[in-house]
Amino acid sequence: MSLHRHRSGTARSPRLAAAGALLATLALLLTAPGAATAADDGTTATAPPARGTARMGQGVIEHDGQGGLPRDSRVVQTEGVDVSSHQANVAWANLWNSGVKWAYVKATEGTYYKNPYFAQQYNGSYNVGMIRGAYHFATPNTTSGAAQANYFVDNGGGWSRDGRTLPGVLDIEWNPYGAQCYGLSQAGMVNWIRDFTRTYRARTGRDAVIYTATSWWKDCTGNNASFGATNPLWVARYNTTVGELPAGWPVQTMWQYTSTGPIVGDHNRFNGALDRVRALANG
Repeated sequence: MSLHRHRSGTARSPRLAAAGALLATLALLLTAPGAATAADDGTTATAPPARGTARMGQGVIEHDGQGGLPRDSRVVQTEGVDVSSHQANVAWANLWNSGVKWAYVKATEGTYYKNPYFAQQYNGSYNVGMIRGAYHFATPNTTSGAAQANYFVDNGGGWSRDGRTLPGVLDIEWNPYGAQCYGLSQAGMVNWIRDFTRTYRARTGRDAVIYTATSWWKDCTGNNASFGATNPLWVARYNTTVGELPAGWPVQTMWQYTSTGPIVGDHNRFNGALDRVRALANG
């Protein structure tokens, strides 16, 4: 009887070890950023991504969907791209040769993140001849607009009158880490954006470009019209036309029209010829 118990125990041991390893692996998968988890109502929820990983246009397809590519137009437009750490080291010469003439590079997020590829992306685009600038992914629920504008300017988001540097961009869109309006009221969001743009202008002498999507702007600012007279608009819409614009802007300066374009994914059209891109750079 003793021998039987000994053999039974040794037979169960590998199975128990294997089961333990499987449970440990499942635990890791379920706690990884972006992993699917079971919600209280029985549906499947997705864990938020890691802080710092947000990128321009991250919520567009989820919230606004995706249509076809823009139709051919007689309106002169200039091709550009936007990049972040997701693209790592970018093949700028290839983009230049494909017709891309301007670029924006993610510099910062909140007051806690700096793009580790910023130097290669920001200087690399400049070195091949592009007109380039930097953007800041806003997180209005973490620190004030002024604090984030200062962090942005101090970490690559400034402006220089060299004819090749575009004014900085405030990327204000769906919150990838939680509630889409960051827990702010519409009035509170407008005040936060104004705090950022006023501080950026005080630091650089330029009005920041505002990147957003019309549906987000309506939901989270109440379709506020007070920024159109000062801040150029970069609108996100992945479809054949630019569509409705947020209140206050009769026309967009830039249009992000796809996240699946050649080489880097995010492609954009500047509303005008290359000399208009230079004019924005020159202020």
